[in-house]
Amino acid sequence: MSAPIIAVRGLALSFDQAGRRTEVLRGLDLEVGRGEFVALVGPSGVGKSTLLRVLMGLASPTAGEVITNPDLDAERPMALVFQDARLLPWRRVVDNAAFGLEKTSISSADRRERAMSALGAVGLRDMAERWPHQLSGGQRQRVAIARALAVRPSILLMDEPFSALDVATRESLQDELVRLWSQTGKTVLFVTHDIDEAVYLADRIVALGGRPGEVRSSRTIDVARPRRRNALALQEIALDVKAAISAEASAAREDWVI
Repeated sequence: MSAPIIAVRGLALSFDQAGRRTEVLRGLDLEVGRGEFVALVGPSGVGKSTLLRVLMGLASPTAGEVITNPDLDAERPMALVFQDARLLPWRRVVDNAAFGLEKTSISSADRRERAMSALGAVGLRDMAERWPHQLSGGQRQRVAIARALAVRPSILLMDEPFSALDVATRESLQDELVRLWSQTGKTVLFVTHDIDEAVYLADRIVALGGRPGEVRSSRTIDVARPRRRNALALQEIALDVKAAISAEASAAREDWVI
């Protein structure tokens, strides 16, 4: 059996603020297989986004270790897509998509070609010369995904990227993400509060809970792809997951949003 592409072992993170020490994560263990789509769910403040920041190297753990085994042909271990597209309003779409390539040895022409290819992958090649304010919310998120794809990461980290969008746009981007994942074979670690979204998208759902946060459960979504949103099997799994979460949240008095 091949080594996991992500292995988190005994991870802990705490910080001091106003003379008081706060633990965000403690003893967190998590493995993600190569090419796996894992949805990470949990109550607000449990440390889901913090975990992504640790994986990206944007935050330093106080204990434990993170081991990654990225694909050999990837140019970067991972890239992060935020809830907010975070596009630069003074740059055209193609230049936003190419932003992550600027501090590299790649030529300007090659950066543009790579950005155009990534925009094509998310269906926005014909909007390359537009400004961010000329795009819809869903289109801006597509640019954010293209920006992540352009750096050719092995792992795609996504921090509630569709939560601020309307239902129709969110579902369209979910389908787009599944298509990209199946075509590229990239590993995806996807944070969401939406259990239905997690069940529809993921191979496996990992639930964090507690203060400080730790892995409480892991459930494989053993439903064949392509999936139908109204499939009875998915609905039953979603209801089971929600019931388990509600019971645990009530016992632990945690603020889950499901």
